[in-house]
Amino acid sequence: MPTGSTEAAPAPDQDREALKRHRVLFRAVARRKNPRLRRTDITVTDERVVKRAVKAAALGNAMEWFDFGIYSYLAVTIGQVFFPGGSATTSLLSSFATFAVAFLVRPLGGAYFGPLGDRIGRKKVLALTMIMMALGTLCIGLIPSYATIGFWSPVLLILFRLVQGFSTGGEYGGASTFIAEYAPDKKRGFFGSFLEMGTLIGYTGAAGIVLLLNTTLGDEAMLNWGWRLPFLIAGPLGLVGLYLRVKLDETPAFQKFEAAQTHGGGNSAVETEAEFSHLSENAPKKKIGEIFTQQWPTLILCIALVGAYNITDYMLLSYMPTYLTDTLHYEESHGLLILLGTMAALMCILSTVGKLSDRYGRKPLLMTGMAGFFVLAIPSFLLVKQGSVPAVCAGMALLGLSLVCLLGTMSAALPALFPTNVRYGSLSIGYNLAVSLFGGTTPLVITALMDVFDKNVMVPAYYTMGAALVGVIAVACMKETAQQPLEGSPPSVATKEEAVELIEAQTTEPRF
Repeated sequence: MPTGSTEAAPAPDQDREALKRHRVLFRAVARRKNPRLRRTDITVTDERVVKRAVKAAALGNAMEWFDFGIYSYLAVTIGQVFFPGGSATTSLLSSFATFAVAFLVRPLGGAYFGPLGDRIGRKKVLALTMIMMALGTLCIGLIPSYATIGFWSPVLLILFRLVQGFSTGGEYGGASTFIAEYAPDKKRGFFGSFLEMGTLIGYTGAAGIVLLLNTTLGDEAMLNWGWRLPFLIAGPLGLVGLYLRVKLDETPAFQKFEAAQTHGGGNSAVETEAEFSHLSENAPKKKIGEIFTQQWPTLILCIALVGAYNITDYMLLSYMPTYLTDTLHYEESHGLLILLGTMAALMCILSTVGKLSDRYGRKPLLMTGMAGFFVLAIPSFLLVKQGSVPAVCAGMALLGLSLVCLLGTMSAALPALFPTNVRYGSLSIGYNLAVSLFGGTTPLVITALMDVFDKNVMVPAYYTMGAALVGVIAVACMKETAQQPLEGSPPSVATKEEAVELIEAQTTEPRF
């Protein structure tokens, strides 16, 4: 059922026919090993389909972080365009406050899109979030400046940031669920790592474009019109992502869940109503109620993991360019160039970390990343504080090595926390609550704390350490899920041979 590729892909109808023949052959082999095997016991994935699903999901994630990265890297310029009054610090705080406001509605987006994805499917919701994200970003690039329309300029900025935030609320939970439900159990970490590859590609694309514009246009042109160009690119990118997503089938896990719900074989009126209750108009409310009443311990664990992860992520990838420019007085282009080098290095090893998490487990990699931030935050910022390019690069590298352990593992670990019937909704709600409270507010909180503590340049290190400590505790409390089926889903394997081996391992020979 799953896959994707770089070569010319066969038509969806051909994919489905090939997969049907593949499954018939597999069931014939498997039943000789175990006559009691049911059709839904094991999913044999198609790697081409998996790869296409990964590309479609990762591109949406790349767009999300491209959008948010642009705003982060242009924070100083946006502050001058939309909030020109007051001191430079006030303007920057206003810009970061508008950055954070999008995160306030992310939980609402997660609470809406997540249960909707559990009700009507992952694919349809991910197409909708892609459209909304692209439109929100495109419209920001079209807003007249404060000098042109005054008060309405920041009002429109906040409005379109809210559109971005609401749509993004359904993006990560859906994309990570999409990949996790397509990938075979033993390669979920590897394929999941490409979702975060999308994060880094989005950030790198944003930083690269901003760097190019800063160096070629100059400060005056950037302030007048140059800052708009990166936002306008979102429209064409959104159309590409939408095309990729609508060409995919629904995930195998959701198809099996849907079939079990709608064709469960109930005969009575009560049984029939129960079978189709997930399609009723009250289903989203019921889903949210089920998430908070039945999944609350795992939801709290998810919030702790994501909160720690996002503080460290936003600190390094969103806040650090502003820190280098505004606090250490680096040239803006120099700070972005160092960050670009850091992210390029992370992309080179990200899929390897995903493979390591498949082999050794999610917990060891996550614990290494969280503990790394706790131990290395102070040394890293002391190096960055020195100001020389080698010292700054060394400090960024230490932080980057800790972050890549989280980036390469988290997108496989989080979906496995929840069962199939509430996976999209639970993950979207938990993830976005954490991002709203802790991730998106990171630049604003650090900037405000530094202002309170007389520009103490070590404040980001202390804040990062506090987040990492919470992360260490959360990782210690989670269950290991590597190489195991997703809860509520059958085992998923990459080949018929692997499926037969699994059946043989589970089949007990008769003893006489």
